[in-house]
Amino acid sequence: MRLSSSLIALAFGCVSIFLSHAQAEESLSSQIRFKVEKFTLPNGLTVLLHEDHSAPIISYNTWFKVGSKNEEVGFTGLAHLFEHMMFTGTKKYSRDRFDLILQSNGAVNNAFTTQDYTGYYENLPSSKLELIVDMEADRLVNLQVTEENLKSEREVVKEERRFRVDNNPMGLLREGIFATVFRAHPYKWPVIGYMKDLNAVTVDKARQFFKTYYSPNNAVIVIAGDFKSSAAKSLIQKYYTHIPAQEIPKRTLAAEPQQASGRGQLIRQPVQNVTVALAYRVPAAGNADVYPLDLLSNILGQGSSSRLHKRLVYNQQTATSASASNYSLQDHGIFQVFASLKPGQAADPVQKALLAEVWRPRNQLVTPEELAKAKKQVIQSYVSQLKTVSGKAEAIAQNEILFGDWEQLFKDLESYEKVTAEQIKQVANKYLTPERANTITLLPSQQAGQ
Repeated sequence: MRLSSSLIALAFGCVSIFLSHAQAEESLSSQIRFKVEKFTLPNGLTVLLHEDHSAPIISYNTWFKVGSKNEEVGFTGLAHLFEHMMFTGTKKYSRDRFDLILQSNGAVNNAFTTQDYTGYYENLPSSKLELIVDMEADRLVNLQVTEENLKSEREVVKEERRFRVDNNPMGLLREGIFATVFRAHPYKWPVIGYMKDLNAVTVDKARQFFKTYYSPNNAVIVIAGDFKSSAAKSLIQKYYTHIPAQEIPKRTLAAEPQQASGRGQLIRQPVQNVTVALAYRVPAAGNADVYPLDLLSNILGQGSSSRLHKRLVYNQQTATSASASNYSLQDHGIFQVFASLKPGQAADPVQKALLAEVWRPRNQLVTPEELAKAKKQVIQSYVSQLKTVSGKAEAIAQNEILFGDWEQLFKDLESYEKVTAEQIKQVANKYLTPERANTITLLPSQQAGQ
């Protein structure tokens, strides 16, 4: 993620969602609805507009269907590197002026890169809509991809890798998880890339990447907030219609083979305590099995009342923290269970405890109380995102990018509501099995002799 040179606080307009007892009888998905206008320009640019006049602000999102999985072997990290390149400026809005203009107009801007997509956003006063449309359209056409800019941004990204991964044991652990779970699919390499690959990127390679993937027919624009759709539509047509579409290469990503036996990786670092992670490859976002897996991760490892926290942190007092998560991507997902041990605690007993807690939902139904609480927490977190224009814009963009259907965000709520304890047991038996387990252990360096 590129951090803006200046972060300016904006008071986002919140639309509170209160549910009466009568409303609770209805499906949440039928209660939480908002209008979005979707249209496509002749050059293939997809645009989604959501009016919300609760506060005089807008959230302007431009997302591209390109992430680290679109890279080639030997050029990992290119998608994230190019996220940085997008802020190097044009003749009209130079590098220094881009952020300065946004700052002086009360805007907050940032960007991020994932395995599947890259997103850019600005949250700013609604009176500045035309300004941001002009600035975003301009850099989509006139970005200065030069040797000087590439050299500068490459060094920034390399330093970011040193800070987030090379000199960060938890960053190395996360990188180790993906490299262990995936052996063929591009998810196996990190979004930030490998140092040697970053050094290999040339100006020609960067320009080719820009021309290929930063095209209108590979982009989704979402505008949410205080504006008139007719005016926004006119501005989009004015500034974007002339930008030509590009041919997006059709890539066949390597299929990930079925895992037949458990895998393990040991990472030695100068840390004071052991961290153990169990990871399992699970289905992609949108698969019906994702919803019970999300709820199971909540039951296992979200909060002080979760199973892992009660067992390892509270009762056994062998760990300082324990958690679980289900991370859904466009092609696959990862179900993860973590425990950070107290200094001096050995890895094996805690690993056995983690495996025991993963075993329980495969053989015993979660309780009605656990399931009800998990649904409440997951749905509440989901709904909370939709209380701000920036949150709604992000949800719209993400669902449109992943599924080609922004309304999937409403279907998700209904899917969570319908999950049963039996379904949780079924997915646990299907995916969280010994032969699919990947154990990644972070050990203190002094234990190298073990």
